Amino acid sequence: MTTIKRLTPAQLAASVDGLAALLVDAVEGGASIGFLDPVGHLEMVAWWRELVPGTEAGHVIVFAAREGDEIVGTVQLRRATLPNALHRAELSKLVVHRKARGRGLGRVLLSTAEHAARDLGITLLLLDTETASPAERLYRATGWTEVATVPGYARDPAGVMKPTTFFRKTP
Repeated sequence: MTTIKRLTPAQLAASVDGLAALLVDAVEGGASIGFLDPVGHLEMVAWWRELVPGTEAGHVIVFAAREGDEIVGTVQLRRATLPNALHRAELSKLVVHRKARGRGLGRVLLSTAEHAARDLGITLLLLDTETASPAERLYRATGWTEVATVPGYARDPAGVMKPTTFFRKTP
């Protein structure tokens, strides 16, 4: 059974090893989530640890999906911090482990983040994803609206420049 929980700062700090393993799996599987392959486990542990202060401040909200003791998915809300932007957040790092795909977990994580945003009074969500990726198909299927596509915006894990599509949604 899969459970999804919002992580407190202490829970995030205690979960960095499992979250790092999840990101390593995603990058090795070709997911364009900001990192180039090969990516090291310790590099990913350090990346997650850097998020702890943001969770303490309430600017970063991390959800983790677990099956038993193993983290099989995650998603983040990154709240804007400037006074004129407090109504919006970015959805980031929606990742499902390769062995847990095809069961709707990505859709459930996405819905969890959207509901949390609405409960926080966020009225605009933004995200970006590699154009023509499985993630793009998920966002289109769940009511996200395309804003623009930017050619050559980011490199995929293999280092190849790819276009990125930006989306918005009112939760």
